[in-house]
Amino acid sequence: MNSAFDTLPAQASAIAPEVDALYTFILWFGILGTLFVVVTTLFFAVKYRRRSEHEVPEQPEESAKGGVVASMLRAGAGEENESGALEIIASAGLFVAVMVMFGWGARLYIKMNIAPRNAMEILVTGKQWMWKIEQPTGKREINEMHVPLGQPVKLTMTSEDVIHSFYVPAFRMKMDVVPGRYTQLSFTPTKEGVFNMFCAQYCGTEHSKMGGFVYVMRPDEYQRWLSGVLPGGPPLSPEDAGRNLFATKGCQVCHSPDMPITLGPKLKGLFGSKVRLDDGTTVLADEDYIRESIVNSQAKIVAGYLRPSLMPLFKGQLSEEEVMQLIAYIKSLKPEAGTK
Repeated sequence: MNSAFDTLPAQASAIAPEVDALYTFILWFGILGTLFVVVTTLFFAVKYRRRSEHEVPEQPEESAKGGVVASMLRAGAGEENESGALEIIASAGLFVAVMVMFGWGARLYIKMNIAPRNAMEILVTGKQWMWKIEQPTGKREINEMHVPLGQPVKLTMTSEDVIHSFYVPAFRMKMDVVPGRYTQLSFTPTKEGVFNMFCAQYCGTEHSKMGGFVYVMRPDEYQRWLSGVLPGGPPLSPEDAGRNLFATKGCQVCHSPDMPITLGPKLKGLFGSKVRLDDGTTVLADEDYIRESIVNSQAKIVAGYLRPSLMPLFKGQLSEEEVMQLIAYIKSLKPEAGTK
């Protein structure tokens, strides 16, 4: 059963009930806060209204100590202290409520962006006006994504042209897909079925047509679908396709993982490590760093290597899918035993 009076889409991911709970909390906080303001405004408007045209406000009595002005100041001091206390209580309560919403939302955001170790990685590329999906085995889809029930899934996403936004309402997840960088989402499907997939960022004249479906299947059915015979034989996995590209593009000349000494930085164990640059700074070798090093090798030069780098620029020579395949191959190069 969904929250918010069953007006929301089906909850089809592990995080969907948590997102709905936060949404319901914010919704009711806004409703009750609005009602409080409206009711108190009406109450005071009625209580302190002017009852006739001839009504004159009461005048404060003159005090023996300081006259009329001093009397008014002493009378108002008590009301001011009471009003100040109410303002402090109201402000503190509002601050606590807002921080609860902030902390709750931040926890869910982190949960959706950090995938568990056993997550299955699927590559997503946005393009005017379609979603291109690549499964772990290399099987490709257009505007469709098949995932197994109960299996954590990590989406690594980029765009070939403009900013898109990957959105699956039933999973309660949405993330911008930006050209030139990678964004990620993590989810665990909990309900079998077919669910809508949209682009939630206006991306051109046919933006409204950029959609598709996510198919959540039982694990055995997913494996049968995944192993289905395709024309031309079984596809290469992103890792294997990247290995082939690594060879055909001549990358092994300077970065051969099997050579003890190479002209370029070593790639074994690179992913996830700290890389020291020739300007003295240190960067994390994540997907964005590796992508930049492929398409624009002059951007960050590793310490101990030539400036300008001997590596050519591959910008415009590789598609986004090919870059993602090369990254998948580099990520598979684990560090040698006894090294970090």
